[in-house]
Amino acid sequence: MKKRIVIALAATYALSVAFGSVPAQAQEMPKQYQGVLDTLGKKGDYKAKVLKVNIPRSDLTVTVDGVATPTPFGFGGWLAMTKGEGARDVMMGDLVLLEDEVNPVMSALLDNGLEVTALHNHFFFDEPRIFYMHVMGHASPADLAKKVKPAIDLIGHVESTHPKIPGTATLQPGKIDTAKIAKIVGHEGEQNGDVYKITVGRDDLKLTDMGAVINARMGLNTWAAFVGNDQSAAVAGDVAMIEDEVPRVLRTLRKHGINVVAIHHHMTGTRPTIIFLHYWGKGPAEKLARDFKAALDQLGENPPPLK
Repeated sequence: MKKRIVIALAATYALSVAFGSVPAQAQEMPKQYQGVLDTLGKKGDYKAKVLKVNIPRSDLTVTVDGVATPTPFGFGGWLAMTKGEGARDVMMGDLVLLEDEVNPVMSALLDNGLEVTALHNHFFFDEPRIFYMHVMGHASPADLAKKVKPAIDLIGHVESTHPKIPGTATLQPGKIDTAKIAKIVGHEGEQNGDVYKITVGRDDLKLTDMGAVINARMGLNTWAAFVGNDQSAAVAGDVAMIEDEVPRVLRTLRKHGINVVAIHHHMTGTRPTIIFLHYWGKGPAEKLARDFKAALDQLGENPPPLK
């Protein structure tokens, strides 16, 4: 009887293999990857030669358009590592963040030599608002863990500086010395009501599509819009970058205290690929102009060294 059972099980397994229905077997966790989990204080698994570190936002209660959404519905952040060339691993990941966490986490990543490659939303009408930050790095597993730990430790521990219920506006449109702003930036702008906007094209990129030149009027531009007064103003804008410029611009904006709001593309199929970064900041108008100028200087050939 036992022989028949064994034979039957063997036959079933053989059929399963033949039809590809055998689930992937868990692999033994390499010591170096167990060290990553220990350093980060997180759980994970090792399959297909990839360490997956789980960073779920189980601390949050999220609703999307009135629907109660459990963490696995789309709020399970993660990091992944796999062996690359030499002694270096490649790390990629997607961190699930609240609005107040985005820029502190971004600064922690950048300050430790890691790359931020995208920032966007996945949902509409979510409460609280959730953003997703994609990260990347190249180093040994132990070094990657050390580099990313300061950012991971911030998740869930950044105190909100904004009231949940919007109050009355604390900054009203006023008069800005636009001549001074233009002199600092090195480009003239246009006044549209209470807003002064400077637009700088990226003609240096020589971008074309189907033989057509894609210029500033077609959307290939970097801009800054100012509102408020000389003492208290706000700036918002967009930076058009090729891929190599992204890390420099990000680090520059964060060093100057400017918040990064989104990193994405506006065009597909272009050569080179163009990445767009939206930003926001508040402060004296002159300081904001210098902050924008510092980011602008990172575009093109021979940018100044990062300070």
